Amino acid sequence: MPITIYHNPKCATSRATLKLLRDRGLEPVVIEYLKTPPSRAALANLLKLLELKPRALLRIKEPEYKKAKLDNPKLPDSAILAALVKYPKLIERPIVVVNNKKAALGRPPENVLKIL
Repeated sequence: MPITIYHNPKCATSRATLKLLRDRGLEPVVIEYLKTPPSRAALANLLKLLELKPRALLRIKEPEYKKAKLDNPKLPDSAILAALVKYPKLIERPIVVVNNKKAALGRPPENVLKIL
């Protein structure tokens, strides 16, 4: 079962999710998304797998959120998606993908158990 985690090693929740997977004997492909940001197409696919709109992935406490004026509720999904691509720090984490068919946001880490 191929598993991928979009991970930020500085994030405690992301580290806890990775540990949860490894404690179950699973070794995911780890993508440090701040070093290797997902493309627009990859991010759109992640959103589809997560069954979320782009706004649901926004980290609203990051300075880039205000800088990009993402607090405007009238912004279209395409603008939010473009901001997530431009500022990957705004992507909520971690995201775990199983078999490239199912995905879950690891907040809390136990959320990923639903897709295993």
